[in-house]
Amino acid sequence: MKLLEWQGRILFERFDIPVPRGVVVEDAPGARRAAEEIGTPVVLKAQIPVGGRGKAGGVRLARTPEEAGAIAVELIGREIAGAVVGKLLVAEAVEIEGEHYLGITLDRTRAAPVLIYSPEGGVEIEEVARARPEAVAREPIPPLEGPSAFRLRRLFRSAPPALRGELSRLALKLYGLFREYEAILVEINPLAETPRGLLALDAKVIVDDDHSPHPRFAALAEEVADPAERAARDAGFSYVRLDGDIGVIGNGAGLVMATLDLVAQAGGKPACFLDIGGGARAERVRRAVELVLGDGRVRAVFVNVFGGITRCDEVARGLVAVTAGAGVPVVVRLTGTNEAEGRRILKEAGLEPVGTMEEGASLVVSLVKEGRR
Repeated sequence: MKLLEWQGRILFERFDIPVPRGVVVEDAPGARRAAEEIGTPVVLKAQIPVGGRGKAGGVRLARTPEEAGAIAVELIGREIAGAVVGKLLVAEAVEIEGEHYLGITLDRTRAAPVLIYSPEGGVEIEEVARARPEAVAREPIPPLEGPSAFRLRRLFRSAPPALRGELSRLALKLYGLFREYEAILVEINPLAETPRGLLALDAKVIVDDDHSPHPRFAALAEEVADPAERAARDAGFSYVRLDGDIGVIGNGAGLVMATLDLVAQAGGKPACFLDIGGGARAERVRRAVELVLGDGRVRAVFVNVFGGITRCDEVARGLVAVTAGAGVPVVVRLTGTNEAEGRRILKEAGLEPVGTMEEGASLVVSLVKEGRR
């Protein structure tokens, strides 16, 4: 359950994590009233469940209530990264003296939460993590132990000494939220240094879909603004939109994630990935391919299926039913149950399956690059 920023802020406030004043609005008059109530300048932030909204123009500064209303007219109803903006958060603009990153995610390999901190937060945190991994500290938290003092000291060694105490107190509050709401990710980016102390200028919370039944979850609802994601969910698929141009379809989260990595290693950028799950029949495969092809950014599709309870011949029949008029190249790798029959069906339809995942990733990336010339 991916919460929008305004929903995450509500949880932050429950755990005494400081945030700037803010009001959620759905139209221009509401934005003007919010700016008058809060006092200008204000920041208008598109409430969408995707990243990169700042770089895409979804975060704007308004110096007057009238300007706030005008910006709201521009943003509400606009599509940003495939998501249509239905709400805006109008928040007070604060004086920023420094930006940090603080988050907790679930490390499944360790079967434990991991606290993550960097003194260099903000929109370029991914680039910081890639180019200078030493600038990002990670501290696994044993579930039965919690974030003990010595672990917090180790986590915040790179923080300014004057902020370490405040950062430690915030980390404890964030961990409390993470546990109580059975989250898989809680993130503050940026965590801003201001004259009033540290403030969470963003709130990202993802709650485990398999959370326990409890009244505290009753008021939480995921707002799916991406039409493709909504359609996929309605059809019973696991689907995630990314920012590239190669659609990835597989069966099983592990296989799909490995496929994404291989496409990236081959120099490509996935546009989305869709998990058809186990035991998918031809009609389900056909629907999955239609959903991915419905994304106008997709210039090629890589279908990577390992047939266990999923039969390769059923996958092939589903692919043949929809790929003839796809308009973009489709690369297929099939292995496992009824593999020979599946490959025969594909070849008869003019689809030559590849032998390995690596070969498929390289081929789909080269086809996209050829199409760009």
